[in-house]
Amino acid sequence: MRMLIMLILIYVGFKIVQGFMQRRRQEVPAAPAQAKEEETFQDPVCGVYVTEDDAVIGRLEGERLHFCSMACLEKYRESLVHKAS
Repeated sequence: MRMLIMLILIYVGFKIVQGFMQRRRQEVPAAPAQAKEEETFQDPVCGVYVTEDDAVIGRLEGERLHFCSMACLEKYRESLVHKAS
């Protein structure tokens, strides 16, 4: 009787360990999904590339210009004033 109980316990223990090993194999992460490529725009003052979400947008004669910061936008506006005078 003891032998039968021991065999059952060994079998149950083996199945538990086997179940953990199978789960571990299934949890291997898949290859990361490729991020969609965002359009970038070059700042006309400093040359830095920015995305639409990160850009400070200015307009000149209906054209949208993308700047990396308000400082670059202000420098651009100042250069237009100096060119005009």
